[in-house]
Amino acid sequence: MTLSYWDIGIVIAYIIGVLALGFYLSKASSRNLESYFLGGNKLPWYYLGLSNASGMFDISGTMWTVGILFVYGLKSAWLPWLWPVWNQVFVFVYLAIWMRRSNVMTGAEWITFRFGDGKGAKLSHIIIVIFAVISVLGFIAYFFEGIGKYCTSILPWDLAFDFLGYHVSSAKSYALLVCGLTSLYTIKGGMHSVVATEVMQFVIMTIACIGVGIVAFTMVDANQIDQVVPAGWKELLFDWNLNLDWSQAAFPQVNAKIEKDGFDLFGLLFILMVLKGIFASIAGPVPSYDMQRILATRNASEAAKMSFLTICVLYIPRYFMIVGFTVLSLVYLGPELLDMGEHIDFEQVLPHAINKFLPVGLKGLMLAGFLAAFMGTFAAFVNAAPAYIVNDIYKKYIKPGASDARLVRLSIIASLGMVIVGIIFGLNAGSLNELILWLSSALYGGYVAANVLKWIWWRFSGNGYFWGMLFGLIASSIKLFFFPQYVDIFVFPIIFLFSLLGCIIGTYLEPLPNRDKVKQFYKQTKPWGFWGPIKKEVMREDPAFVPNKDFKRDTFNVVVGIVWQMAQVVIPIYFMLRENTEMVIWSAILILTSYLLKRFWWDNLKHVS
Repeated sequence: MTLSYWDIGIVIAYIIGVLALGFYLSKASSRNLESYFLGGNKLPWYYLGLSNASGMFDISGTMWTVGILFVYGLKSAWLPWLWPVWNQVFVFVYLAIWMRRSNVMTGAEWITFRFGDGKGAKLSHIIIVIFAVISVLGFIAYFFEGIGKYCTSILPWDLAFDFLGYHVSSAKSYALLVCGLTSLYTIKGGMHSVVATEVMQFVIMTIACIGVGIVAFTMVDANQIDQVVPAGWKELLFDWNLNLDWSQAAFPQVNAKIEKDGFDLFGLLFILMVLKGIFASIAGPVPSYDMQRILATRNASEAAKMSFLTICVLYIPRYFMIVGFTVLSLVYLGPELLDMGEHIDFEQVLPHAINKFLPVGLKGLMLAGFLAAFMGTFAAFVNAAPAYIVNDIYKKYIKPGASDARLVRLSIIASLGMVIVGIIFGLNAGSLNELILWLSSALYGGYVAANVLKWIWWRFSGNGYFWGMLFGLIASSIKLFFFPQYVDIFVFPIIFLFSLLGCIIGTYLEPLPNRDKVKQFYKQTKPWGFWGPIKKEVMREDPAFVPNKDFKRDTFNVVVGIVWQMAQVVIPIYFMLRENTEMVIWSAILILTSYLLKRFWWDNLKHVS
């Protein structure tokens, strides 16, 4: 592909700008660990919300979403529930409030706040550090794989080379280059640099999304789409089976993709996604950048607002672009996709669409936007993980009295080490789809049980947390290495039950230790759940204490929030497909759910402390 000087200039200007901004703000993060990893808890919630949205606007996930929308049509709107995407609703409704009340720096430090300093608590502290590091390394490899494929399809230069007898492909060369540039300002500048650059990146991405949507809307009409997609492609609802047959449509090879994914039993898939999603959402954010943004806010109320803003600004512009690229590909990329033969690489749909359809200027902006998407997400993970190594291992167990300067210096070294190891994993990674399914279903399957119980059950101990997490990691690893042929979401219940068994066994191996610490946690966090004995003791010791009675209201707001989020996903799709009746209905649903959230959630934040 040939890029104009305008396009190249836009990309170069973006790279110089983001590096300059990151280095300019690096001084603000060099004071101590709180400044480096949390911005000193002084950053406004709306900056953190835009930063969080930028971190979720990753290029690899966007390529995957374009691919599944191409294959599954409107039903693809359900597939992100594999993560599940609506865990963010649970977070802004109540979990962000509970989490921010801890006043800690990392998810592992939160474990100490929850369970105390006994043997089981220390083991659980160590296991969450291990989980955080493993998950971040997995995501770095996932992003490395995605940016390489994207750059190879978009940029015209061949950067392949041989090094010490090892052939480095052009995709891996591009990935190394972009990861290296991103690591420069992230490692140097810490949280201040990450947030500032991500806000700028989000603005660029939003402008690019709107531009792509306009191009697609003017080039494609509903009749053109109807001629290339199978019956049922435009239907959001589904039966027990998927019932989507591409054999008589424009791309009969797509049936092979559906068979490989194993999603034909869509009804069963939906049930498992909902069950897994409820437990995974109650478990709360995994120890990564999302949790870090919550802990970086000024107070509990702003933590909830930050998480809410993330959803508000993310879905409509992102899906406007996703459906735009999808319909352009369906209508105009037939020859390119058919040339791939029996197995279309759906991860290449997005880059091919950018190559073919975007005009000069917008193409450069789109390139800069996707570089921003990648760099924002990559930077968020790189900044989050080293806190566990430095704060939760070095400072806690090795040298508690280390100076701030030494800790910040070690944070920089730890960040660099994480990047190097993650890239090594990325050099040997499989497809994006395999990485996504493993990260969302298998690895997190081992995380869920222990992290649900930590919020809602008074008797749950640090020992139970350790054994539950360990059982879960063992089960997910066995799935990965010995049973890769099975679809991960269908294996999730087994992994979950195995992890739950570890939780129960570990909890009842000993009497509840650190009872006073558990009472302190309950009094400070104020969770709802099965806290009867602890609640009675706290209220006896402090008659002025008022327990949490918001379970029914929180449940209502979560259900409303899930529908509210889903509306933001499907409205841009219906708009681009000219399905005007459905678009108007879902727009009305969005307005109604927004009103309900304003009345029953936002207005109550003024009482949160």
